Amino acid sequence: MTHVLVERDDVLRAVAAAAARARSGRGSWLMLAAPPGRGRSAVLDTVVRRAIPVNGVRVLSARCSPEETAFPFALLRQVFPGADGIPFTDPAAEQEQEVFHRLLDLLARTAATRPVLLAVDDLHCADPVSRRWIGYLARRIAGLPVLVLATECREHSDVTWLPRTTGVCHPLPPLGQDAVTRLARERGLTPEQGAVCRDATAGNPALVQALLADLAGSARSPDPTAPGPGQAPLQPGGAPPARYRDALARWIRHRADDESRHIALALAVTAQCSPATGSALLQEALTLCPPRHAAAPCAPRLALLLSHPLALEAVLDAADPTELAALHSRAARLLHDRGAPATAVAAHLLHLERPREQWMARCLEEAADDAVRAGHTEQAAGLLRHALRTQPPPARERHADLTLRLGSLEFPHSAEAGIRRLRAGLDLHPDHRERAAAAPALGAALAARGRTDSALSVLHRASSGTDDDELVHVLRTVTALISSHDAVAWRDAIAGLRTLAPTAPPSVEPLVCGLITEYETGAGLLSAAEVLARIQPRLAGAPVHPRLRTAWLGSAATLLQWADRLEDARALAQQGLPVPPTPPDLTDAGLQCLLSARAEAALWAGDFRRVIAENTLLAHTCTGRGIRAPHLVSMVALARYELGLRDQAWQLLSTPDETTADSSWEWNELRYARALLHGYEGRWQAALDDHLACGTGQSARDFVSPVATPWRSGAALALARLGRAGEARELAEEELGHARRWGTPRTVGRALRAHAAAVGGRQGLESLTEAAALLEGAPAPVERVEALIDLGRARIEAGLGRRGREDLRVADAEAARLLSPAGVADGPGDGGTDPAAVPTGRLLRATRAALRDANARTTTRARTGPGALTGAERRVVDLAAKGHTNAQIGEALHLSRRTVESHLTSSYRKLKVASRSQLAAGLAGTDTAAGGPRD
Repeated sequence: MTHVLVERDDVLRAVAAAAARARSGRGSWLMLAAPPGRGRSAVLDTVVRRAIPVNGVRVLSARCSPEETAFPFALLRQVFPGADGIPFTDPAAEQEQEVFHRLLDLLARTAATRPVLLAVDDLHCADPVSRRWIGYLARRIAGLPVLVLATECREHSDVTWLPRTTGVCHPLPPLGQDAVTRLARERGLTPEQGAVCRDATAGNPALVQALLADLAGSARSPDPTAPGPGQAPLQPGGAPPARYRDALARWIRHRADDESRHIALALAVTAQCSPATGSALLQEALTLCPPRHAAAPCAPRLALLLSHPLALEAVLDAADPTELAALHSRAARLLHDRGAPATAVAAHLLHLERPREQWMARCLEEAADDAVRAGHTEQAAGLLRHALRTQPPPARERHADLTLRLGSLEFPHSAEAGIRRLRAGLDLHPDHRERAAAAPALGAALAARGRTDSALSVLHRASSGTDDDELVHVLRTVTALISSHDAVAWRDAIAGLRTLAPTAPPSVEPLVCGLITEYETGAGLLSAAEVLARIQPRLAGAPVHPRLRTAWLGSAATLLQWADRLEDARALAQQGLPVPPTPPDLTDAGLQCLLSARAEAALWAGDFRRVIAENTLLAHTCTGRGIRAPHLVSMVALARYELGLRDQAWQLLSTPDETTADSSWEWNELRYARALLHGYEGRWQAALDDHLACGTGQSARDFVSPVATPWRSGAALALARLGRAGEARELAEEELGHARRWGTPRTVGRALRAHAAAVGGRQGLESLTEAAALLEGAPAPVERVEALIDLGRARIEAGLGRRGREDLRVADAEAARLLSPAGVADGPGDGGTDPAAVPTGRLLRATRAALRDANARTTTRARTGPGALTGAERRVVDLAAKGHTNAQIGEALHLSRRTVESHLTSSYRKLKVASRSQLAAGLAGTDTAAGGPRD
């Protein structure tokens, strides 16, 4: 323990000087006064050990303990073990004087032969009579060869008073930072460990010794699973190191006086829950203590010590849980009465095993609301769980409401736990009307979990269990919305809504109309203009029922998005969704719709980064916690692919478990997204398979329109690339008919592009020209860039190189603009925007490849040989070489007879042949340059 005496040379010198005076007959006393752990006993023991070998010094020693404080003369019986006449009870005053005088005379006679060192440890624990005798001796010691060396805890409430004329009180300050650092270095510890020793001990030698031993032991530990050097004490919130923890525990449980322990526990309780630090934390903690403790000298020192998490954890571990709970309860009450924020009050209430008063439950609810607004739903759920533990429990209706709220909060983090909680809340509700009103939350949760049948069953039971006509209409409409996840139920629900529509209350009718309009749009029965004529007046009309607000906004936003009113759709979504960081309630079917509409509107607008920023966390959270979200996953995956993040996109699309797929529209969105990615990468058969699977799913829902998942266009492109032109043309023409019926530039332009791929030739060029013109200025940037790429290639192949390259440069600039974070790209140059200025996404790669091909084709145009042929010329020559007549070639390629003749004439010149019979040999000649790819 020699290390404890670091920085104690001054006190040892003072003791030596006092001892020298005593040997010369000038006695005195010296009190080593310090808080616990400062090494009082160690200094005293060192002095005693050094004094024993000194010739002529007699040592009388005693160590006081709290167990003997109540025994009169207990200390003096240790000092004078053989003395007679020391009573065992408190004597009368005159008898006490007689005993005191006799013992003083005994000490004087003992010191007459040899000087005496009277060493008394922990004088504050001595019995009162013995302490009075020490004072009696101190007043008469000046003429005796005696040194009284005593230690006393100056945090103790009952300190010993001794006359300053015959002695001094010598403090023992904490160890300095340099001393602690030196001790740590001598133990072979790292600088980080040394810093922990310095900060977590406040220079208390006992704690320094304990923590040094802990750290040195962990560094030498042969156990490979043991913490490495410094790891254990460097992790706040974990278990404090053993010796260090035990040292603080001994002080809290056995050695601290009531004042010190109370202040330490108050500090610990306050530090657990308050963001305050330093003097502010101390002042807050002292409000939990009796007023007399406000000026306690130990308070600042304890505040410094407990500012370190290791000390805080050790004190909390050692404290009596009942005492801590009482302090937390008192702190919560004081904060509540002072009007503190509910979050601050709840921080203390969470440390109670269960709240005992209703104000506590209300405060926990308020704190949960604050946590939700801040986006901390798991924290909010924990607060509501604690509120439900209140004893006595809240009234049944309030208990049911709390349970339902908790279920909504738990659902995003554990779908099954949330569903069970929502069921419990419904069962608890004593009021049938309130139970019915709460049923949509459970229905939406079940549907999001993929259990649409159960969701519809819950809603049907709820509507049959109430006689409130308006509520019945609300429930029937919500049921129809949730039915969209089941093809058969959706068709039946729409039939029911058509019956309901003429008599629907004004507060319900807009959503009834919206859902019917969604169905009729999908069935190809309406144009975009007709849809807008239905929806826009209702948006401007009377408000809907509060329980239908988000569902109505979701339906309207979906229809506006389909009609290419993307900004209006996003505005409705923002109007209905909570303001971040408050998360959306996923047990609200309307909010689910708004999330989908917001994401797809941003994707269609080419705002890929917004799609990712707004939806990535939600998509990952849902799929990881048992909530299916294939539509959101699809939107994020497509946005990532457009930005060039191919691997991330495919990984996302593989996340939803399609083995659990039902007939929900969301799975068709996933199949469509996957088909697009296959097509982008040239896997045309896989693309075709997924497009057809999407089409099968949509057809089962009577959804034939290309407004949402234009699978026919995708399938036609795939069939054309696979050489199945007839099938491609059939699908493309069917799609074009539906698109023209809907009438928006996006749907028509997209269908025209697919039609061009299917028919090729002059007719294909005409379709692409129309598509590009339609899409110019339309809010469909992705479709416009794709159409311009195809148009540019087609014009170049048709011999219109200048115009084709201009189309490609425009497409390149627009593709770059989509990737620019600021939404603005540099003006088009020879190759468009500088490739280093923006990331390389899918569309930009496509435009750059097309421009490279166009430039290569330009350099070979004046040459001869098969490489000099344009794509159109090569297709004509291939058929002619196989023996087809001009009429047959024109019919196959949809070209006029004159155009076929023109292509053949040009080809004869380039191949240096004079007749059709020489074409095969001319094609077998060596290319003089690489031609561009032929679609």
